[in-house]
Amino acid sequence: MTIDAVKYDANGLVPAVVQDFYTGEVLMLAYMNSESLAITLEEKRTCFYSRSRQELWRKGETSGNVQHVVSVRVDCDGDALVVQVIKDGPACHTGAESCFFQNLYEDESRQKFTLQALYDLIMGRKTDAQEGSYTSYLFAKGREKILKKVGEESTEVVVAAMKNDKQETIFEVSDLCYHVLVLMAECGISVKDVMDELASRHVVDKKVKQETMQ
Repeated sequence: MTIDAVKYDANGLVPAVVQDFYTGEVLMLAYMNSESLAITLEEKRTCFYSRSRQELWRKGETSGNVQHVVSVRVDCDGDALVVQVIKDGPACHTGAESCFFQNLYEDESRQKFTLQALYDLIMGRKTDAQEGSYTSYLFAKGREKILKKVGEESTEVVVAAMKNDKQETIFEVSDLCYHVLVLMAECGISVKDVMDELASRHVVDKKVKQETMQ
C-alpha cells in the first residue's frame, strides 16, 4: 500500500493510534493530514495535525518526548492508522506514560502481565519503600545483597535444568528474572535499555564475546 491510498475524512484528517513498540500499550490517539503523514514517514518520528490549533506539530518539539517510528499500518478500509513507536518519554501532556490512564472498566482476572509493568512495580518499591515488602527489603540491604541473590538464583536455575525438571526450572528462571529486574532498578538500567541492546545485535546464532578494550 502507498501513502496515496490513505483515505482522509471531510477535514482532510486520518486518526492515528500510537502504540508502544515494546509493550504494545496504546499511548495516544491523534490525527494526521497528508503533510504530517509524509513528514512522519520521512523523518521517522511522529508528526500530527492539531485540530485545535490548526497546525502541524511534531511530538516532543517542546517536551523532548520524541516518538521514533518503527512502523505505520493502515486498516482494511484505509481510513485509520496504527503507528508503532519507541518513545523517549511519556506520551501524555500530564506526564503519564499513556494518555489512556483513566479506568472505566477492567476485568482484574484478565490483566496483562508485562516485564515493564513488573519493573515499574519494583521501581515503586524502591522509591516508596513498603513495610513488609521483600523488594523494599532488598533495596534497603543494598547492591551487595541483590547481587548475592542473583548469584543464588542463577545457581538454582542450573541445578533445576540439570535435573531436567521443567516446572522447577520455570520456577527458578522466574525467580532469577525477578531478581535481575531488581538489580536493573538498583543500577538505573531500564527494560528499554536491555531491549535496545538485544535489538542492536540482530543475531542469535553467533556468539559474540564482549571484550574490554585496554
